[in-house]
Amino acid sequence: MTAPVVSIAYHSGYGHTTVLAEAVRDGAVEAGAQVHLIKVDEITDEQWAILDASDAIVFGSPTYMGTASGAFHVFAEASSKRWFGQDWKDKLAAGFTNSGSKSGDKLHTLQFFQILAAQHGMNWVNLGLHPGWNNSAGSEYDLNRLGVFLGAAAQTNVDEGPEAVHKADAATARHLGRRVAETARQFGLGRAAA
Repeated sequence: MTAPVVSIAYHSGYGHTTVLAEAVRDGAVEAGAQVHLIKVDEITDEQWAILDASDAIVFGSPTYMGTASGAFHVFAEASSKRWFGQDWKDKLAAGFTNSGSKSGDKLHTLQFFQILAAQHGMNWVNLGLHPGWNNSAGSEYDLNRLGVFLGAAAQTNVDEGPEAVHKADAATARHLGRRVAETARQFGLGRAAA
């Protein structure tokens, strides 16, 4: 089987989400995937075609005002052209987000991604990790330190730049990239055997 193709369709307002997108990419590459980073606010026709040809699409956005950014919402609405033909049906999907607060309503952003994927007929890949940092032996450096199951969630102080993205959050995003690539490989092998 050829390497699975994973595309990361994301928006980053101030660079924090770019750090996470790159971590997802690194994890997927480690797992043997061919990976494309696509900034949705600069998307070209060629990049739409890359998404159409991908085995998996990972959605990423900061959480602004309790949901994905406006730029990501514009992309999501534009994807409706693919919805009519069910062009993304049976692809894999996953997601990641960052906000300034520990909760910051990041779960709502991930649920927005999951519903977008469901409307396209895609199959959602969750984080697949127990929560970290939830007992006396835990640490803020645990994977999934914020205890989110649906996707990779990160928290960065609003007065700090992208270099302040927490190392555990970047490592959690890297884990998500590996998981998506490994799942895409398994799906590909299943299709080949069917």
